[in-house]
Amino acid sequence: MGSQYSSIAGAYDALNADFDYSAYAKYIDSQIKKHQKCDTSLVLDLACGTGKMTFLLREMGYDMTGVDISEDMLSCARDISYEMGIDDILWLCQSMQGFELYGTVDACVCCLDSLNYLTKLDDLKKCLALVHNYLIPDGVFVFDMNTPYRFKSVYAQNAYILECDGALCAWQNDYNERSGLCKFYLSLFEENEDGLYERSDEVQTERAYSKKKILELLKSTGFEVLDIHGSLDGKCVEDNDEKWFFTVRCIKEQK
Repeated sequence: MGSQYSSIAGAYDALNADFDYSAYAKYIDSQIKKHQKCDTSLVLDLACGTGKMTFLLREMGYDMTGVDISEDMLSCARDISYEMGIDDILWLCQSMQGFELYGTVDACVCCLDSLNYLTKLDDLKKCLALVHNYLIPDGVFVFDMNTPYRFKSVYAQNAYILECDGALCAWQNDYNERSGLCKFYLSLFEENEDGLYERSDEVQTERAYSKKKILELLKSTGFEVLDIHGSLDGKCVEDNDEKWFFTVRCIKEQK
């Protein structure tokens, strides 16, 4: 996944301007406060991208660490930090299935279907095991995943156009229901100072996981499921949900 988001890193936030990060941050905050058994200070934002969620959670009072495998995305996050005069966020360029922290954290978040990018079952299990390892006992992990319904009915073989000032992204999907893999063929056109547009291309891949398989992996890596919602308003899971929002607790034997 290291090369993914290299081409569109600079325009990523603008192209996703319609996504309600604020509502998601409030959801995360409410889930942590609802389920955490002790005060929460240290929070890991896994696959943090340009740090949009990292900054919002910092504003809510959390001490943040952001981890992402994309140097380009983290470069954007660091530039934003500098512009905002923020110097208390630790940014680490590492993979979701191989990250290392300096100590434990009280809670972890992983947003915007980042776990779906782990297309090998073993990599997803390694990621969950690492999150479990670095969470304190009873620490809370909040994450979302794209559902099989979204891959089959929304992505499928469809094409989309995302536009913002000075940039356009053409997005073609190719979903294989048998393998569960969906390839996203992205072409980004960015306007230069001379008014000409420069094109860059990249291919991203996600995998659809069944809820049954996700629950099996969570149990095998030491997590207790607390909540599963079909939207940020806390509604119950339904067959046509495009996303599942999970809140789970890290279970560890007390020594």
